[in-house]
Amino acid sequence: MRAVEFIRHIRDGEAVSADDVGAFVRGICEGTVPDYQAAAYLMAVYLKGQSDEATVATTLAMRDSGRVIDLSGLTGAKVDKHSTGGVGDKISLPLAPWVASCGVRVPMISGRGLGHTGGTLDKAESIPGFRCDVDGDQFVRMVHELGVCLAGQTADLVPADKKLYSLRDVTSTIESVPLITASILSKKLAEGINALVLDVKVGRGAFMKDLTSARELAESLVRVGTGAGLKVTALLTRMDEPLGRMVGNALEIRESIEILQGVGPQDSSELTLALGAEMIVLAGIRPDREGARELMKEKIVSGEALARFQALIEAQGGDGGVIDDPDRLPSATRRTEVITSQSGVIGGIDAFGIGTAATALGAGRAVAEDVIDPAVGIELVRTCGERVEKGDVLAIAHHNSDLGRVHENIHNCFDITDSYRDPGGLVIDRICS
Repeated sequence: MRAVEFIRHIRDGEAVSADDVGAFVRGICEGTVPDYQAAAYLMAVYLKGQSDEATVATTLAMRDSGRVIDLSGLTGAKVDKHSTGGVGDKISLPLAPWVASCGVRVPMISGRGLGHTGGTLDKAESIPGFRCDVDGDQFVRMVHELGVCLAGQTADLVPADKKLYSLRDVTSTIESVPLITASILSKKLAEGINALVLDVKVGRGAFMKDLTSARELAESLVRVGTGAGLKVTALLTRMDEPLGRMVGNALEIRESIEILQGVGPQDSSELTLALGAEMIVLAGIRPDREGARELMKEKIVSGEALARFQALIEAQGGDGGVIDDPDRLPSATRRTEVITSQSGVIGGIDAFGIGTAATALGAGRAVAEDVIDPAVGIELVRTCGERVEKGDVLAIAHHNSDLGRVHENIHNCFDITDSYRDPGGLVIDRICS
C-alpha cells in the first residue's frame, strides 16, 4: 500500500494490515516515507485513534526497527517495570535489585528526566563512577549473573521511536494514547522481557492529570502489551504530592538506600513493595501478592536486597561504598530552610510545583541539552496531614547557587489549611489482562 493510501485509511478509521503498518514504519526509518507524511500519519492517529490490532502492529514494527536483546537463553521469567513519571519517583532504583534478590530476572532500560519529572538514569549516575552506557553483551551477562541490569537506551534499540517521538514533539501529537502505548511497549519488548508491570501515575505531578485519561492509557498498555505477547499488569497510582521525602538525584539515592534498609518513608516503601509483588507474581516465583510481599520483606530483614543493590552499583562501575556511607554521594554546598508563615495542617503539597522548583535548582532539565547538578534538590521535612506551627521548617533546599524566587516557590507548594482529608492509599486501581 502506498504511504498516502495508508494515511488515508488511518484518517478515515479504516482497518490496516500488520504488513502495511510494518512497511510504513520501516519507510519512516529508512527515509522512503518523508517527514511530512509521517507527520500526517501521527496527526491522523491523534485525531482518529487507532485500533488495538494496528497499535500492536505498530509496537512490533517499532521494536523490530533495531536490535532486540536476546535473553531467551536465560532460565526464568524476565520482568521489567515502567513508570509514566512523577516527582520524587525513585522507585526503580530500590525495586530492581530488591526483586532480583527474590529470584526474578530484571532487565531494566530506563530514561532521563525532562521537565518537572526526574529520570532514573540521572539518579543512578549521581553515584560516583556509575555508568549506564552498558553494551548488549554486558547487559545479558549482568541479567544472567546478577539478575539485574540498569541501562540506558542505545542508538540501535528502537530507532523508530526516536524518529517518531521527535516528530510528535513538533507536531503536537505527544498526548495520543495509541502513540504513547507503542512508544513505551516497543522499548520494553526490545529488552527481551516476557512480563511487564506498569505504574501509571495520575494527578498534579503526573503526565496524566485526571483519572479518566490515566485509566485509558493503562488499559491500552495492558491490552496492547498482551496482544504483543507480554504478561502485563498496571497499577494506577496517585501523584498529587511528591513521592517520598527527597526530590533530586543524589538525594533520591539516599532514600533508595533507606528503603532497602527498611527505614524509608512509608509511601515510597509501600509503592516499591506493591510493584515488586506484582513482578514476583508475574514471574511465577510466588502464586499471590501476599506471598510475594512476605518474600520481599524477608529480603529486607536478611540484608539480601541491599546487598544486591550494592552489587549492581559495583558491577556498573559505581562506588558501592555509598551503601554504608551515603555521605560519599554528591552534596550541595548550601542548605536553606523553607519556613512556614502560618499555623495549620498541611492539606497538600503541589508535586508539579516541587518538581519545577527542583528543576530550577539544577536537578532537572528544561531542555534535553541542560546539564544536571546531581547534588541539588528539595528535602521535604513535613508531609501531608501533619500539624505545623508558624516558624516550623517545611522543607530544605539543597543548592549550589542563589535561590532567588525558588525559595518562595517551594513555600507556595505547601497548602496550609484547617484540616486534611486523606485520599487513601497510593494505589487507586489494578488493571490486568
